[in-house]
Amino acid sequence: MQRRLSPPFRLPAALMGVIFCISAGSAAAAPSVSAGQAEAKEIAKSMGNCTPAKVEVLSYTLGREGQTVFKVGCTEDKDAFVVVRCRSRICTLLR
Repeated sequence: MQRRLSPPFRLPAALMGVIFCISAGSAAAAPSVSAGQAEAKEIAKSMGNCTPAKVEVLSYTLGREGQTVFKVGCTEDKDAFVVVRCRSRICTLLR
């Protein structure tokens, strides 16, 4: 007895386009976050009197006025940190 295998499942072209756009958008977002880390470290060093150590992303907002908020740990004290907000590549010290 022979079994017929069904052809591979194919997604409609419109759905494939949506999936591609979503994956391309998230891939494009990653470099802008990592690019802002250098600026955040520089602001922490120059304006926050903090020698930067670990950088964490507290929030990341996409869109026309997207922004990233970083928490930059300081090497001077274990619990010391500064918060830096970057819009585009312009960063400001928040705390």
